[in-house]
Amino acid sequence: MVVFGRQVARVSMAVGGSLLLAATAVSTAEAATPRNGRCEVGEFCLYYGSMESSSVSDFNGSVADYGSSQPGCYEFKGEGTGRYQCVKNNAELAWNRTTGHTVVLYYSGGSITLAVDAVRSLNDRNTSHKFIKN
Repeated sequence: MVVFGRQVARVSMAVGGSLLLAATAVSTAEAATPRNGRCEVGEFCLYYGSMESSSVSDFNGSVADYGSSQPGCYEFKGEGTGRYQCVKNNAELAWNRTTGHTVVLYYSGGSITLAVDAVRSLNDRNTSHKFIKN
C-alpha cells in the first residue's frame, strides 16, 4: 500500500510539472505576441512619430507589402498618435530589436538596412521589409 501511494505521488508530481511547464510556455508566448502594439525584444518596429508619444507597429517576420488602405493594410497598433493609421509611407522611425537579423526596409526608389538594435529616421518612406538572418 505504501509503494502504491509513492507511485501516485510521483505521477501527480509529473503531471503537476507538466502543467507548470505548459503554463510557463504560455506566459513566454504571450510576452512575445506579434502585432500587439509594443516593441519587444525580437521584433522590428515602426513608429508613427517619436518613440515617446506615437503609436508603434511591431513585426516578428518579413512583410512583402504593408498595404495602402483599410481594411487590408498593416496598421499602427500601439497607444498614441497615429494609432490605426496604415504603416505604408507613414512611419517616421524604425527600430530593429530582433536578435540575429538585419532588417532591410524597402521604399520606392531604394532601401535602408538596419543592423540589430539600430534606430533610424525614415521620413515617412516605407513599403515593406525583409528579415535577413545574420
